[in-house]
Amino acid sequence: KARAQGLLGEGEQPTQAQLRELIFRPGFSSATQTTEIAGRGIGLDVVRNDTRALGGRVDVESVAGQGTTFTLVLPLTTAVTQVVLLRVGERIHAVPSSLVDLVLRIRPAELEPALRAQQLEHGGQQLALYWLGALTDDSGASSETPGRTVPVVLVRSAAQRLALHVDEVLGNQEVVVKNLGPQLSRVPGLAGISVLPDGGVVLIYNPVALAAVHGDKASARMRAQSADTRTASVAVALQPVAAHANTVLVVDDSITVRRVTQRFLARNGYAVMLAKDGMDALEQLQQSLPDVVLTDIEMPRMDGFDLTRNIRADERTRHLPVIMITSRIADKHRNYAQELGVNHYLGKPYSEEELLGLLREYVLETESE
Repeated sequence: KARAQGLLGEGEQPTQAQLRELIFRPGFSSATQTTEIAGRGIGLDVVRNDTRALGGRVDVESVAGQGTTFTLVLPLTTAVTQVVLLRVGERIHAVPSSLVDLVLRIRPAELEPALRAQQLEHGGQQLALYWLGALTDDSGASSETPGRTVPVVLVRSAAQRLALHVDEVLGNQEVVVKNLGPQLSRVPGLAGISVLPDGGVVLIYNPVALAAVHGDKASARMRAQSADTRTASVAVALQPVAAHANTVLVVDDSITVRRVTQRFLARNGYAVMLAKDGMDALEQLQQSLPDVVLTDIEMPRMDGFDLTRNIRADERTRHLPVIMITSRIADKHRNYAQELGVNHYLGKPYSEEELLGLLREYVLETESE
């Protein structure tokens, strides 16, 4: 295979070690045909590059007829831990999972007085309540219109507990904790730093330690936020509203995909609603109706197939055009989607021009109806 690709000369006789090195060459594959998951020559080169980036190495030992052993060697200074990812506006922060007690879903009408008092009652205790953006000095309150419920995260460190209001809980993730270095190691409340799979840098905080140092400043910032503005946003959230013209609901569990799609659609004149899964999308559809729904298939809580089934079963939403965008390109998935009532099925990667053409077509149909 290597000779066919020009990686070895016809007369060259490589050693076993040199042959093993070939599997780490970008684009090299011994597969005879390409499938959905194999034969693309992408994989082991990524593993080696990422391991080297952490200061480690990959060793390979192979015995014909018995098997192959891959050994990943990493420096002891590299720590791996579980964190909970929390979104505040456009920013993503992380909190060690060991500090997270519980995630509550609270109605906006109940959260509003708690934010004003900066106290939340739970389990017979009065917990200090902070908007996470105020603790990180980003903002005094959420700028997003709340849905039917709002996430509040209860955290604990030693005997101290507090509650955090956030825009979205993105879930658990195992991350590699990077060394903070001398410049950041003494920053109060900063427990570490990591790089997410999409390349984004995320800071790992101990919110209890943050509140101990910056709690008064965060409280003042929250109080400075206009109470009238917050009350108005809650009132809007409790009543169904009409979506703007040319509105697209984007449903995807990847925050990166949601934000990239949002910016792309906004550049082309569309208003955008965002949902992290099918359940979140159905909640938003109770408040306002878009012109078109763009949805992925694989999502937690409710996938794209179940979302489409629910949309078609509801008299209010059954007319909505649904475009499914997914990496599942097999005919069985496409046929099943059509049976459920999906209007168009796009495989990833898709043509942006094709998507814009579909949106123009469906938006015009909606307007004519």
